[in-house]
Amino acid sequence: MPSPRIGEAEFKRRFLAQFRDPAFERLAGELDRVAAVAWDAYAHSRKSPRTRKAGPDFADPDYDLAEDWLAARAAVVDSQARHTVADGPARVLVVNGSSRSEHTCPGEMSKSYRLAALAAETLRAAAIEVEMLDLSRLASEYGRTIHPCKACFSTAAALCHWPCSCYPNYSLGQTQDWMNEIYPMWVAAHGVMIVTPVNWYQVSSPLKLMMDRLVCADGGNPDPTRTHGKTAAEAKAIELAGWDYPRHLAGRLFAVVVHGDAEGAGEVRRALADWLAAMSLEPAGAAAALDRYIGYFEPYATSHEALDADTAVQEEVRNAARTLAEAVAAKRAGRLVAAGRHLKDPRPK
Repeated sequence: MPSPRIGEAEFKRRFLAQFRDPAFERLAGELDRVAAVAWDAYAHSRKSPRTRKAGPDFADPDYDLAEDWLAARAAVVDSQARHTVADGPARVLVVNGSSRSEHTCPGEMSKSYRLAALAAETLRAAAIEVEMLDLSRLASEYGRTIHPCKACFSTAAALCHWPCSCYPNYSLGQTQDWMNEIYPMWVAAHGVMIVTPVNWYQVSSPLKLMMDRLVCADGGNPDPTRTHGKTAAEAKAIELAGWDYPRHLAGRLFAVVVHGDAEGAGEVRRALADWLAAMSLEPAGAAAALDRYIGYFEPYATSHEALDADTAVQEEVRNAARTLAEAVAAKRAGRLVAAGRHLKDPRPK
């Protein structure tokens, strides 16, 4: 494939383009020096400039691992420990999948956020500890980014590290990646509830970015020293020798609420449920899977009024949350039977 590398002049033009505010003009000399350092990092591909020895927890203790990745791994390990505490609080992660909010161009909150807030209120009433992941902040909050998946898994499963080691990449300016904060949210949770609109027959772009970056939770390699970073040949040899496809989020329960205004709600709900089940999460129950139209083929301008009037869909969302809460309680008490859960998958991929 053609090389994406660019020359020094173009690199510096792009780098300095983020400082278009006239207030930076008096700092032109300083910015030129910063751009020169950034160019040097790019030219020499210094992806992870701060590393330390992996240590005894890894297959190759002398391999240099990025400090950023080690911190992300420590957060995931800590969250898993909190998840497994038998007498700890029940936790549910509620995900708002809409990118719309009143804090950016649309000037108005989303219906998804309103429904997610209803779900969170219902879960808290059931003594559930709720963490809200509002993906609309990708569009409205400074420094919130989810970079795209680089599809390492498609080269070889062991090349996809858990948690993802592709970011940050300082030489390419691929920094401030939110996923290192999002992974621990999923790991700590006993249940996950996703509330999303239909955007062009699909999930929203923020939700899809997160979904793709969660591929490492489904068979990803928790030890990058086994592949000495991103050494494809080593990863392929490991996979061909027999990869066990560890399911890092297995057993967590899920609920899905999808709403639309014309088409696609059912298809998106099924796609999300299939994706979660493929990662070995378990459906909380029939009432926890909901697709509905709000203001069907009515004007967008009155969509919030349509939601206000649709008290039935509001109660259905509450019921989805109640179902998830009930399933989480039953699972933690050992009373929830998921038939076939312990069967070996003959096609683990």
